[in-house]
Amino acid sequence: MQPNKPSAIVKPTLDTQFHIDYTWWERSGEDLRQYLLTHLPPEQRSRFTSHDFGEKIDYVDPETAEVRQLDALEYAIQEAARQPDFINPQTSLIDSIFRVFLANGNRPCTPRELAAITGRSAETILKTIGSLRVYKGLRPYVHP
Repeated sequence: MQPNKPSAIVKPTLDTQFHIDYTWWERSGEDLRQYLLTHLPPEQRSRFTSHDFGEKIDYVDPETAEVRQLDALEYAIQEAARQPDFINPQTSLIDSIFRVFLANGNRPCTPRELAAITGRSAETILKTIGSLRVYKGLRPYVHP
């Protein structure tokens, strides 16, 4: 009989941090840019009919004062994220969680933290994004 080996898969808990895993998007074959467009208000979305998102813009994070280079779409997402209805009860659970990470610069959050921001149940969030199926790249955060 072999000794027990630690499992490579650890079951997430309410205290497990999650984030958007952008490498999942690269491997999935799904179009991240097109999905990001769905998070813009319709009046902003119409400006992005082509895949040319323009030059980089210096963006100053209002909370951390960190300066990042964003293209026009990324900048529009940050502007949309400042609106009070960016995360709302009518938005699907997955989209709401994704929007939290868009708004916070993809800072890892636990289901408890996501629940406080989205107004959804932490247990439901965990059941949804803590399962084996990966939705829109939402995965447990692995510390480097």
